[in-house]
Amino acid sequence: MEKLWLVTKREYISRVLKKSFILTTLVTPLAIALFMIIAGFLMNYEGAEQRKVAVIDTSGILGKDSLGLKNEKGLQFIKVDGKVDDYKRDESYDAILELPPISDLMTRDYEANYYSSEGILGIGVINRIEEDIEKNIFSFKRDAFGFDKDSLRSLNTTVGLERKGLKEDDEVVSSSASVIATGIGGAMGFIMYFAVFMYGMMVMKSVTEEKTNRIVEIMVSSVKPFYLLMGKILGVGLVGLTQVAIWAILIPVILTIAMWMFGMDAQEIQASQNQMADVDTKEIESQMLSVMTELKKQNWLLIIPLFLIYFLGGYMMYSSLFAAVGSATGDDLSENQSLMWPITLPVIIAFYIMFSVVQNPGSSLATWSSMFPLFSPIVMPARLAFEPPWWEIVLSVAILIASVIFFVWLSGRIYRVGILMYGKKVTLKELGKWLFYKE
Repeated sequence: MEKLWLVTKREYISRVLKKSFILTTLVTPLAIALFMIIAGFLMNYEGAEQRKVAVIDTSGILGKDSLGLKNEKGLQFIKVDGKVDDYKRDESYDAILELPPISDLMTRDYEANYYSSEGILGIGVINRIEEDIEKNIFSFKRDAFGFDKDSLRSLNTTVGLERKGLKEDDEVVSSSASVIATGIGGAMGFIMYFAVFMYGMMVMKSVTEEKTNRIVEIMVSSVKPFYLLMGKILGVGLVGLTQVAIWAILIPVILTIAMWMFGMDAQEIQASQNQMADVDTKEIESQMLSVMTELKKQNWLLIIPLFLIYFLGGYMMYSSLFAAVGSATGDDLSENQSLMWPITLPVIIAFYIMFSVVQNPGSSLATWSSMFPLFSPIVMPARLAFEPPWWEIVLSVAILIASVIFFVWLSGRIYRVGILMYGKKVTLKELGKWLFYKE
């Protein structure tokens, strides 16, 4: 155990003190903040000049007092009187929007005309203009038919499906609980998918570098290959956790500072969002309260420990397999890829199964994929918020732990041979033979 600790310590310290690790850890939050600032600027950029659009409403759907159209990025709508021909040569306007009369109130198709000699409008702008016109036509037809506004609004009914237990003392579960569970499950599944690939590739790269530089030949003279493998897996895992912990602290801090420096006050952002759309404040507050209530109801004392178990189990299992591939192939990338597909394929399949599982967490696919050890680290965390039966969780964890022990042993058998073998192209058949080599 002392040698395992020494290898783990060496692997961790040597990587944490590298310039590449320090730069990546510090630059990544800055890059994320810069990306969000640039993206926000570009999304809200309106250009140096506003194009003035003359709006000719011969249909009367816009009303007399208000325009009924929101100004788009780079477009300023101005309601005018007259005909289209009157403004085609008017240099004070860059374009003309004509709303022809509605000949039949029962029609469900309406064509508006946009006249311009410069370029084509983007699909997003076109969609928003069409939505504004549709809202005005709805109001126009409603008034023409003499329908009461409140009566029409009452036709839109929000339906909530609550789950009630068969016993009287069972807790009532609202429909929003499924939405929350889907979000939590999807997030956990994605984190597992991302971690398996990122940390697994990191372990494989570390093994490949040591084999290529022949450092491992010196190390195996004093430490058993199995301890080297386990020390590398644990060391790289700690490096990844350290990096994630630093990012969890730096990213919110840097984003807050960036928003403050660029004058992006949270209240101003909220105010601008409320101005851009008609928002029912009470409805939003009710939805937020419902979300917070459902989040509090989640059994976090069970979800978080189980997530950590699956996270560590999935990492240990897949990183050991990646290490085995790295020891068998060296720095030949094409050879690495030919041996990696049996490892990466289950991860990709499990990721796609996760999307089906969050939609139907009680299906037979969800149950059996939660038991299969190569799928369970991604699939079962996605089901935890849906409260799967306890026996499925216990059985899944037991199978995962047994599988981790087996795959680490399997990878160790390959690793002890592969790290000292050079100049030979390795196949899956060859890897199978290595398992039965004697010490």
